[in-house]
Amino acid sequence: LAGARRRDDQAALALADRLDTLAGIIGVSGTPGGDRDPFGLRRAALAVARLLIEAELPLDLPALLDAAAEPFDAPALATQVFDFVLDRLPAYYDGQGFKADEIDAVLSLKPGRLLELDRRLRAVAGFRTLAAADSLVAANKRIANILAKAGETAAEAAIDPALFDDAAETDLAAALATAEQRCAPLREAGDYAGVCRELATLREPVDAFFEAVMVMADDDAVRRNRLALLTRLHRLFLGVADLSRLQA
Repeated sequence: LAGARRRDDQAALALADRLDTLAGIIGVSGTPGGDRDPFGLRRAALAVARLLIEAELPLDLPALLDAAAEPFDAPALATQVFDFVLDRLPAYYDGQGFKADEIDAVLSLKPGRLLELDRRLRAVAGFRTLAAADSLVAANKRIANILAKAGETAAEAAIDPALFDDAAETDLAAALATAEQRCAPLREAGDYAGVCRELATLREPVDAFFEAVMVMADDDAVRRNRLALLTRLHRLFLGVADLSRLQA
């Protein structure tokens, strides 16, 4: 136990040193462009990512960067350094055999805890092997397109079961409520593979919904209610990754 604590302390010190270096140099000189990197900032940023992931440090990187950037009175600096660290991850994960669209599906959400990001990515790679994956990826693309085109803040409204006029709506709402309940403790425990297995159970009610229901109904209240249902469904999937970015 003492040895583990020592390793954690050493990792934390190494992390703090690199964060101070990144904030200090980027705060003065900006991020390196092209092939030039005289201060080794790309290497330092990759070291930050690797420390957080490989030493299994469940730390919030944006919060750490806010502290490191505070002396420089540069409001955008913490975000700039955070994005610079994230930019190192595609090559890091490509070297481990992950596919580009899997990496993009997780990185696009910019999780602040890189250990959590790592677990999400591994869960997405596992999700692709499930029988429900292709159908749910297609459904996520459809949902993302519908919500983007609708552009209605009413999609954030509460779902009103009294406005359902098809059994497929009722079934999807019930399945969604069950999945939300089951996913919450799994996500809290960092078990994103378990979350993905729960999400896979939504395949049949989601497919049935799209086969039976026209989301953009003429009736304004019905349409908004259906958009609210899809918004909640989409949010549940985004708790792992943006599956609409996966390729078939």
